[in-house]
Amino acid sequence: MIKVSVIYPNDEGSTFDMDYYIDKHVPLCQQLLGAALLKVEIDEGLSGAAPDSRPLFVAAVHMYFESTAAFYEAFGPNAKAIRSDVPNYTSIKPLTQIAKVR
Repeated sequence: MIKVSVIYPNDEGSTFDMDYYIDKHVPLCQQLLGAALLKVEIDEGLSGAAPDSRPLFVAAVHMYFESTAAFYEAFGPNAKAIRSDVPNYTSIKPLTQIAKVR
């Protein structure tokens, strides 16, 4: 199993609409990626390691797939639709990591 994490750094002056992300963008991804997407988790940054410190990331989504091939097969034809929705909720350039779940 693999996990695709899309992470949004907490850049100074950036914007992020968490309600839109949760209510519109992630459901759009779920719909477009279909059965290949096994599970989704959304993180909302609260703070850094020190109490009341600024979180390093505003948000992250973790999407689980059987394999990288399953991810690319589902994402490829839908990449444009997914990426074109990003400006609707954030000014942040997201970072993506694919990891093997152990």
